[in-house]
Formats: sequence, C-alpha cells, structure tokens
Amino acid sequence: MKVNRLCASGALLLGSVLPGHAQTTGGALLVLAKTDHTLSIVDPSTLKVTGQVPSGPDPHEVIASDDGRFAYISNYGGGSYNTITPVDLSKPQALPPIDLGALRGAHGLTYVGGKLWFTAEGAKAVGSYDPASSKIDWILGTGQNRTHMIYMSPDLSRFITTNVASATITIGEKVAPRGQPNGPPRLPGGDWNETVVPVGRGAEGFDLSPDGKEIWVANAQDGTISIVDATEKKLIQTVEANVKGANRLKFTPDGKQVFVSSLSSPEVAIFDAAGRKEAKRVKIGHGAAGLLMQPDGARAFVACTPDSYVAIIDLKSLEVAGHIEAGKQPDGLAWAIRK
Repeated sequence: MKVNRLCASGALLLGSVLPGHAQTTGGALLVLAKTDHTLSIVDPSTLKVTGQVPSGPDPHEVIASDDGRFAYISNYGGGSYNTITPVDLSKPQALPPIDLGALRGAHGLTYVGGKLWFTAEGAKAVGSYDPASSKIDWILGTGQNRTHMIYMSPDLSRFITTNVASATITIGEKVAPRGQPNGPPRLPGGDWNETVVPVGRGAEGFDLSPDGKEIWVANAQDGTISIVDATEKKLIQTVEANVKGANRLKFTPDGKQVFVSSLSSPEVAIFDAAGRKEAKRVKIGHGAAGLLMQPDGARAFVACTPDSYVAIIDLKSLEVAGHIEAGKQPDGLAWAIRK
C-alpha cells in the first residue's frame, strides 16, 4: 500500500513560498509557541522568522491547507477548550476561531481532501471541518480515552489515531455502501469499522511507514515502541526503546530511520527501521516535543520546548546543524507551500 505522506507534513518542499517571504525551495516552516501563544512563519533558508500571529489559547498542533493559504491551530486546554484557530498565511493574520461546540480538547490535526481532520479528546472522537461550508460535517466516536493524534489516508477511506490513556490505537475503515463495490466514496459520512489495537501505556506520537505497511507508536509511560501491521491491524512487535516521556515519532522520508522525541530526555533517539534497534542518540537540549521531517530528506526539525528553540538535525551527519528562535516553549510544527 503506497501512501501520500504530504498530509502529515503539510506540504512538499517545491515551488514558491508564501507571498511576502524570500523565494526559496524550502517552503515556509510553521512553529507554535505555547507560552507566547503565537504562530511563527520561518524561512527555512535563512532560519529567520518572517511573520508572527496570535495562535489562540494553549496551541499544540498546527497544519497547513493543501494550497498553503491557511494554517489551522488546535487550542487544547488539556481537553477543555473547544476551538481551532485558523490563520490566513498570506497576510498573515489570525481569523475568528472555529467553534467546535461540545467537541472539546481539539489536538491532532491533518488536512486531506480539502478538509481539516481533527481529534477531540474530551469527546473521545474524531471529526472533519469543511472550510468551504464553514461547518463540521462528520463526527465519529472512538470510545477510547484521550484520542490524541490523527492520520487520514489520501482517499479518505482510513484513519489512524492514538488513544493515550487507553493504551491503544484506533484504525477506522470506511465501509463501501451498496452499489459501490470498488470502494468508499470521497465523502466522510456512512458506516465505518473501527479496530482497536492494544499498544503501550501513554501511546501518543505515531507514524505510518512510507510504504504503508507498519504503524510505529511511541509509548511515553512504558518507554517502548509498538509496531503494528497496518494491513492485519495487529501488534507484531514491542521494542524496548528506553524513551520514557516519548512525545512524537517520525519516519525519515526514505523510511530507513525513525526519530523519537521525549520531553523527559535531552536527546532525540534514532532507530534503524529495518533492524528495529537504536542507531544513535542526538543531544538537543533538555527535552523536546514537536518533530518534523523535511520531505526532501535533508533535515529534521525538533521543537525543544524547555529550551525555547527549534533544533535542526542534519539527516546525513545526524548532528545538530543549528537552532531557530521562534518563541517560548515551541511545540507543533508544520510545512506550508503556496500553490
């Protein structure tokens, strides 16, 4: 199963950057600062902040629209807030918040098929927001505690979430309606089958391998990595990874390595994907949260929350190559490209 991984990173590093930014092939890097309540727009060539806007309260995750015109920020509040803040990146300026009503604790975000997909921890649910109609057009409960991060497939037929307090992941698959034997339509409504797969305690950050075959899940409380067969929807291995407090996990674009950040560790742990073993640890500060790969495979960006900078790791040398100052307590990271 070949997957399009742009939905996780926000945009491919090709073409022109957002209006008002230096012309590079690096797009625009988006950085949330939790203490400052800001979204910074960074030119990845100069590593300088070129724009900054209010993020709304307690910003945690950010994603860009497919055309790079807008960004969306989840206002988490430990599961109590019920808003997502949109940003017009061309100005740049924050727009009126999206009211999620009873769907509290928005956290994980992805943008696929012209829609914003999100988790709502307080409601134990995932949902879809349609910017064209300015409405939430789909909600599905998971029945799991702290439904946290989300992946949606490019054809809108499958989603994956982690459920932190339930120590599980949910794999949701659209049921093809009668008269459409070739697969589900591109509409979110209808019947879904959900498979709940037990993983480790504190399951939070996860990623789907570039070939679509495996789901790797970082378990913060156990310090382990759970590897799930994406087709069989079964746990196939638990790696004793020694990554207590693991926050995020990402494959490199070539699928050869897996990076794990931890708020409890001064290092990013790097694992060999084929061998399923640790390859290296890179010192980045006093802990980290957000983790983002540059899609061309040149660099990784790590939000070092306690140190209030974003560390840049060269993916060839696997060493820290620089830092970005983009506000206090950075967390969520994403790419944006104007199309």
